[in-house]
Amino acid sequence: MSEQIQQAIQSLSRAVEGNPAAAKVPFRATTVSVEDDFSTLSRIRSFDVRNDEPPELGGGNSGPNPVEAVLAALGSCQAIVYRAYANALGLHVDRVEVETRGHLDVRGFLGDPSVAAGFERVTFTTRVVSPEPPEKIAELARRVEQHCPVLDILRRPILVAGTLEHVAPGAARDAA
Repeated sequence: MSEQIQQAIQSLSRAVEGNPAAAKVPFRATTVSVEDDFSTLSRIRSFDVRNDEPPELGGGNSGPNPVEAVLAALGSCQAIVYRAYANALGLHVDRVEVETRGHLDVRGFLGDPSVAAGFERVTFTTRVVSPEPPEKIAELARRVEQHCPVLDILRRPILVAGTLEHVAPGAARDAA
């Protein structure tokens, strides 16, 4: 696996080295509501990802809710970036486990304008199982903290813009 990771990262590096415009990569997802409840289905590349709410929030519990998906995205990104940088640094890592926790006050979702609708804070604990010396794992962690895309998305204010398209019944557009 580490050879595959190394080849992929080297290939990506070569592709953008002399062409910074090639480094600008769009990511996409299309999400539709699929039931009369809170269940949604997101199409990401060739994958279908279901999200829902737990019963206590009125959902059918057919998948994680969107804020749980954000936490899973952070944990997954951390684990991937740890693996990538460990490989680049020649470090042996047996396992990476990331426990994420989001703290949310539901009053914001329920319409209280004095409370943010999203997370008040997000915390995580990363466990790296490795025979490497602690100072090398600390250096690895420093690099991951600097270069994890989802961590950066959550930490840094970014431009988010949306539009609304109202489609009359019977005139539904092709979502593709």
